Amino acid sequence: MAQLAQRMANVMRHSRSGARGPFGKVKGLLKGMVERLQAEARAEGSHKRYCDHEYSVSNDRKAEKKSVVDKLKAKIDGMLSRSTTLKDQVVVLSKELSELASTQLEMTTIRNKEKTTFVKGKKEMQQGIGGVQTALGVLRDYYAKDKKKSHESGGDAATGIVGLLEVVESDFTKGLAEMKASEDASAREYRKEMEANGVEKARKVTTVAHKRKESKSLDVTLLETKTDRASTQEQLNAIMMYLSKLDQMCISKPQSHAERTAKREEEMAGLKEALTAISGEAFLQKQASLRGAKLHLK
Repeated sequence: MAQLAQRMANVMRHSRSGARGPFGKVKGLLKGMVERLQAEARAEGSHKRYCDHEYSVSNDRKAEKKSVVDKLKAKIDGMLSRSTTLKDQVVVLSKELSELASTQLEMTTIRNKEKTTFVKGKKEMQQGIGGVQTALGVLRDYYAKDKKKSHESGGDAATGIVGLLEVVESDFTKGLAEMKASEDASAREYRKEMEANGVEKARKVTTVAHKRKESKSLDVTLLETKTDRASTQEQLNAIMMYLSKLDQMCISKPQSHAERTAKREEEMAGLKEALTAISGEAFLQKQASLRGAKLHLK
């Protein structure tokens, strides 16, 4: 407005009387300034529409990409947790399989020792039984051939010796039977334990294979998902950078759009008011000039 007042003063001071007069030039000046402000308003309005549109679209895309990134992150966290669990389970199962193999080896070692002991004891027992049976046979044959001699030598002693050997034979026979029963029971228990261990081993080996397969597949999917998240994050970063530039273009101004609009409208209103007033003054000046001319003619 100060510049306008200065320019109006210059026009009034240097203008000469003419067809339009000084007010005509001032009116032209005012109209030009009004038109300039109107053009600025239209340009700023177009710029604001551009900013509003870009903000709307970019914020929608930002929300969409952020949602995708968050979902992918949650998915990755879940897969990482599952992968860690699978690997831990494989470690535990592998350890259990190793312990099971050690247990089977120990059981087999003990069984072999038991069997070796039985075979040796059985042989000794059979030899003992065989010796007793041979002795009994000899004594029985001896006393059977000469009953008179046996009676004179002391029948009770002979009977006692034979009876003692028969008891020994019975004990040896009973002991051998018990050894066989114990061996059979140990063998059955060993087979039972080995069969159970075999089933358990097969189950765990199968479980380990499945978990390793799932873990491997999960690692592939995890890598793909991480790639997707990285790509989406790059897109989100680009959108954030664009929004930052929009802030510089559309917001980072000394005055807000509303403040500039209000100031421009106020200035335009003042110019229009001045233009109206000058139009009225010009009309009065023209009327005065016409009256002066009429009086001069008279």
